[in-house]
Amino acid sequence: MTTETLLHIANVSTLLVCMVLKFPQIFLLMRAKSTIGVSLQSLVFELVGYIVFVTYQTYYDYPPPTYLEYPILIAQDVVLLLLILLYNSRLQDSLIYTVAFVVGWRLLTVEKWIIDFAMSLCTFISAASKFAQLQCLWKSKDAGQVSALTWGLACYTCATRIYTTIVTTGDMQVLLRFITMTLLNIWVLFSVFYYRRNSHSSIKDD
Repeated sequence: MTTETLLHIANVSTLLVCMVLKFPQIFLLMRAKSTIGVSLQSLVFELVGYIVFVTYQTYYDYPPPTYLEYPILIAQDVVLLLLILLYNSRLQDSLIYTVAFVVGWRLLTVEKWIIDFAMSLCTFISAASKFAQLQCLWKSKDAGQVSALTWGLACYTCATRIYTTIVTTGDMQVLLRFITMTLLNIWVLFSVFYYRRNSHSSIKDD
């Protein structure tokens, strides 16, 4: 199989997976009408990371197939954010988040150094998102409404993006981000399984 074919498969499969990546988490929240175990802070950091990343890619005219999934992920995260605010009786805060995200996005491309600096922080922002989710799990000791399937799919998409980045742009900032995100996604996934198992064990004991 040629490199071009593998690249095409990686790009297409990543896009397809990302089209439904957050659906399991969305449906889980809608069914439970509860946000136990789901971190609002993690989601906000993730949205910021996505916005910075896709803006950086478009600013430097990177190949669209290498970032086409991000607008889809942003849309899904917005739905998740609204659901979390709704079930926490904080829906009125949605206007504040909207203004902050739109203004921040516009500021990113005012000067070249701003988008470059933001991208240099993107890995730390995205990592903070994962650590916020981990902290939420550690604190509650309950995976609650956290979707293992969503985090599993996130592991796959980050892993494929390591390959596509190496083959296409070779951008070290982007590559470092995807390697870090893959490792942290795996950590969150195993934490979800761990707390789910403990939760089931406790129920059986009771």
